[in-house]
Amino acid sequence: MSLRQRFLFRMMNFWPPFWAAGIHIDRVSQDHFEIDVSLKLTFWNRNYVGTAYGGSLYSMCDPFFMLILIQQMGRGYIVWDKAACIKFKRPGTKKVFARFKITPEEVRDFKEQLKELPKIEPKFLVQIKDIDGTVIAEVEKILHIRKNSL
Repeated sequence: MSLRQRFLFRMMNFWPPFWAAGIHIDRVSQDHFEIDVSLKLTFWNRNYVGTAYGGSLYSMCDPFFMLILIQQMGRGYIVWDKAACIKFKRPGTKKVFARFKITPEEVRDFKEQLKELPKIEPKFLVQIKDIDGTVIAEVEKILHIRKNSL
């Protein structure tokens, strides 16, 4: 990962929507295929009943599959978020974690598909777990990927 990329991810921890929500990027793998994110339960991200606010849980999952693919697909491709769905499984009463991972094989497969298709819309699923490993929520993301025509 380049110095610029490392700086970007460190600075995201101070980005007001993440910082205020208690969201922290804990780790970005050297090859940039994995990102670990956590959310510490605080006064600022608790809901009326004292559990993790659903918007904060979703926010911790919002940009990461897209960011990984933007880096891995390269300048010849356009990557956008298309849709998302969050399913709450249990109340979040502790610090929670999510790991975003896309494999090199998936990236190669997307590039191969785009040799034949004008666009693809792959789905990704991430689980948000608490410190005990209990699944708190699942987030499904659909991304839009196409070749850059410029």
